[in-house]
Amino acid sequence: MKITDVAKVVSGPNPHHVDARKVYDSPHAMAVVITLKPGEALKKHITPVDVFFYVLEGTGVVEIGSEKQSVGKDMLVESPAKIPHKWTNESNAVFRVLVVKVPKPTEETKLL
Repeated sequence: MKITDVAKVVSGPNPHHVDARKVYDSPHAMAVVITLKPGEALKKHITPVDVFFYVLEGTGVVEIGSEKQSVGKDMLVESPAKIPHKWTNESNAVFRVLVVKVPKPTEETKLL
């Protein structure tokens, strides 16, 4: 058994300049916990694989393709491969989301 204390995982460098902690990495999938402070956002980008997001804490605004919606804790959002998407924290509290990429990407994410 392997247990990861997410609070102790160091945030890695990323093009969005936000707290992004890779918490799972296998040949089959990858998971990252992203924390956005009030006013922070991810840049619009495209991932080469399907992604699903599970909101851990707070509320955020997700934009996938031409759709945009506010989501909160315990909501799951599906994002298909190669569709532009982004997250924004428009609230006054921390927003945390678990990002799971399946299968593990072999290409880089592309910023728009």
